[in-house]
Amino acid sequence: MNKPKLYVLDTGTMKMDKNYMVAMHNPASIDNPNPPAEFIEFPVYAVLIDHPDGKILFDTGCNPEGMGKEGRWPEGVQKLFPAFQDESCYLINRLEQLKVRPEDIKYVVASHLHLDHAGCLELFTNATIIVHDHELTNVMKTYAMTKDMGAYIWADVDAWIKNDLRWKTIAPDEDEIELVSGIKILNFGPGHAYGLLGLHVDLPGTGGIILASDAIYSAENYGPPVKLPGIIYDSLGYTRTVEKIRNYAKRTNSDVWFGHDSEQFKKLMKSTEGYYE
Repeated sequence: MNKPKLYVLDTGTMKMDKNYMVAMHNPASIDNPNPPAEFIEFPVYAVLIDHPDGKILFDTGCNPEGMGKEGRWPEGVQKLFPAFQDESCYLINRLEQLKVRPEDIKYVVASHLHLDHAGCLELFTNATIIVHDHELTNVMKTYAMTKDMGAYIWADVDAWIKNDLRWKTIAPDEDEIELVSGIKILNFGPGHAYGLLGLHVDLPGTGGIILASDAIYSAENYGPPVKLPGIIYDSLGYTRTVEKIRNYAKRTNSDVWFGHDSEQFKKLMKSTEGYYE
């Protein structure tokens, strides 16, 4: 039987004010009344798991058509959260480098539906798209009411609907769901967004990995102490989730892979270099 292989797909970078990543990381004081803002660059990535029971994709990066004068993203979003990717970084090209086509993917686990995680969902019309129930419900409701959706992109949602994606939602009371042997969906609930999902992957050689996505942006957020991001839906839920992940990592002896940690990402083996097994 084939062993599962896990590939880290580098889909480019984004920039934003560091206060969005770590809220109040540099507060003003009498001694320093006007601390400078910091515009930081951070990685955006997806994970492909080639499993004997089917190929699984965790997150899909940004849509390549997001930026620019005719881009999908509103001008304000492009200025606050610009994305940078050359063509080799486009998700479809990263998959093609591994000889994988969108129609080969059996499951796409969308950690949440923000612009840098769900931007290419529309490609996966054959797959079952798995997402938190509250996330999908709230995003669709917002889509129906306004085109200004903050970190969600109206044109992305529109493409999902037009492409008739096959959704499966995880209910708030479902905690751990075995997707296939050795891979569990972890329900992180509300925090950074309306509802987040993670994955626990148990690889025979590498061991346990928790794909935390934006439940934890970076090691700085993870702490201890836990530091809240500036983009947040439920601050108490966020803190609860981080502690849940910390306990789960300890119990299962797993590494935690953060959503956008530049230092950690540099050390990960990319799909162009090899895979974890």
